[in-house]
Amino acid sequence: MKNPWPRSLSIALAVLAALFCGAAAAQTYPNRVIRLVIPWPAGGATDVTFRLWAPTLAEHLGQQVVVDNRPGAGSTIGLDLVAKSKPDGYTLGATNIAFGANPFLLSKMPFDTEKDFLPVSVTALVPMVLSVHPSVPVRTVKEFVALAKAKPGALLYGSAGPASASHLVGEMFNDMMGTKVLHVPYKGGGPQVIAAVSGEISTLFIPIPNSLQHIRAGKLRALGVSTLKRDRTLSDVPTITEALGTEFDVSEWHGVVVPAGTPRAVITRLHQDIVKVLALPEARERIEGAGAQPVGSTPEEMAAYVKRELTRWGRVIKSVGIKVE
Repeated sequence: MKNPWPRSLSIALAVLAALFCGAAAAQTYPNRVIRLVIPWPAGGATDVTFRLWAPTLAEHLGQQVVVDNRPGAGSTIGLDLVAKSKPDGYTLGATNIAFGANPFLLSKMPFDTEKDFLPVSVTALVPMVLSVHPSVPVRTVKEFVALAKAKPGALLYGSAGPASASHLVGEMFNDMMGTKVLHVPYKGGGPQVIAAVSGEISTLFIPIPNSLQHIRAGKLRALGVSTLKRDRTLSDVPTITEALGTEFDVSEWHGVVVPAGTPRAVITRLHQDIVKVLALPEARERIEGAGAQPVGSTPEEMAAYVKRELTRWGRVIKSVGIKVE
């Protein structure tokens, strides 16, 4: 019988070496530029919100944090780049609502949402607002639902592209209200808003940061907010739940992930500094002023949140029957 100890000893030494390397990396981390991949175009809600606090994170980490926009394929192009990057803490991925929906929307995924990433923190919740072009003859959510039911397919809502928050929440609204407001995808949040302001489309279900200035300028009419509580930036706008008496609670959300295999100590360092930054009064003021709500969850809380999102969007997408190729 062969002696099993040499093989067992080799395995043990390999494990110890891996642990030692991880600890050593964490002690010197970070010692060079960190890349934050945002898988959506510049100017959208995800991009805007991250850019509000990324420079402050760089100050806390002592290294430059470079924002790298890699849009396309409902965020999967940018996140695939993250998934396949070296798991050393120098490539971070920005996630949003599409992270929990893409596995059910896309026939082919280049990565496994739950296995190829490790969570760091949910960084913000972003309420959505149902708004219309001023030419649409409605002033309340009830009137909007009545018009949409009276004229199915006549109203058009824009989105920042397939799997964007606007697309998902628009279809969730249709599913819950029994309406048929038609989806028109655009290449990013900017074009989507321009189309609504110009009257090319009638309706937006959009993150507040994208639409706030146009609502305040009277170029869009806000009807209802998607969360259970009113948003402080639009305090005079009722929630959809208030307006209809039916619970409607959904937010765009943002988080940070790293490639699977990233040392736990590196994740802990990133998490601690992100939480510190999001707790700073000046950072909170900037984020809240843009219509978002800073969070700063633990990695474990983010993992649980992502699981809930996967359950939610799996149900909605199956019910509506939407598919993105």
